Amino acid sequence: MAAYRPGVLIGNWNEDAYLEEERFRDFMHKRERGELLIQKINKLQDNLLKKIQLSVSKDGYVHFGDTVMLLNLHDKSLVESYSGVCGNLTLAINLDEIPIYSAESLQAPCEVSAVKSVDPMGRNTFCILSVDGGAVGEPLRFGQNFGLGTTGGFSDQMQVFLTDERSYLTCWQATFLDPQLRLEHEGFPVPANSKIIITHCHTNRSLAVPRNFWTRSYFGKEYEVICHTYLDSHKAEENKNYWEIVTGNPGDEDSTMIDRPSPHPAGIRKNEFCEET
Repeated sequence: MAAYRPGVLIGNWNEDAYLEEERFRDFMHKRERGELLIQKINKLQDNLLKKIQLSVSKDGYVHFGDTVMLLNLHDKSLVESYSGVCGNLTLAINLDEIPIYSAESLQAPCEVSAVKSVDPMGRNTFCILSVDGGAVGEPLRFGQNFGLGTTGGFSDQMQVFLTDERSYLTCWQATFLDPQLRLEHEGFPVPANSKIIITHCHTNRSLAVPRNFWTRSYFGKEYEVICHTYLDSHKAEENKNYWEIVTGNPGDEDSTMIDRPSPHPAGIRKNEFCEET
């Protein structure tokens, strides 16, 4: 009888070898089809974090089909009396809400947050969508319903908060900033890169970033986005409700209009969801 040596195979070695070969074939098959988890995550990150070029407004207005950022403004004059975080924030897809095992695409519903990054990328750029038959290229008007769709290379457009089902809950309206002049501006085109109020049609509440609640994500602090109308003593919305629909810089395709030098010496600037009910 031959003596035992380290090279002698014992146990279910043949079965183990077949199982290992099967696992390897399964791995190669998934890799070729792009079905590995790391490939799905990389694809999602490529979509959400890739640089996006914003639409350039040639007439100074917002149009259906435009790719834009939604900028929540912070009024520097209120720094001393306002305890919230300072600086401008952009509306963005909340990456922490995306299930890792379904990371190949966005899953509805998907929450949004406000982030400090003002560089346009897949997660913080949105497309202005028509909900009443307005053609691409037509200007969005005050009091006209519109929707917000994702960009960043996704085939399905979803509205904020983000859902893949269009309904009256996904409709928003741009409202003129000054309450005393709103009726006079009803039906006029919405100017790009100017302060406006964004109102949810179903609840008549305004999109806001209260700036007093934040969570820490892989990319730093991200701030809660809600629908609530903050009114001051004059019954006018507070800066928590101030938004600008930001377009691209016509003089530099790699920058936005917020990168252009302010024409105001003091740095004061001139005057995108489905709310859960």
